[in-house]
Amino acid sequence: MKINLLPIGARFEYEGQIYTKTGPITATAEKGGQRMIPRHAALRPVDGYSPPPSDTGTRKLDEKAVLEAFETYHAIALRLAEGLGKAELEQARTKFLAVLASGRGTLA
Repeated sequence: MKINLLPIGARFEYEGQIYTKTGPITATAEKGGQRMIPRHAALRPVDGYSPPPSDTGTRKLDEKAVLEAFETYHAIALRLAEGLGKAELEQARTKFLAVLASGRGTLA
């Protein structure tokens, strides 16, 4: 386990010593003394701490919120373009909405 996965106060073993995490990359040894723990270091949690579940990549977005945000962005883009490229912006908008509706997930 990496140090960034442990909450402040969690205890772990590193290089044969028990530490308590005191900061993002710092820990205090059981026997005293503070030490920086490299982010790449492999740590073994103690006291039965288990890491949070890993992200499965199945993030859900609110379709209505996405559409509202996109329409706001599109209105600003049209205003900033001042007519230049308006046709291309409208084509891009149509393509974006079609991809969103299809669930394909690619604009290419």
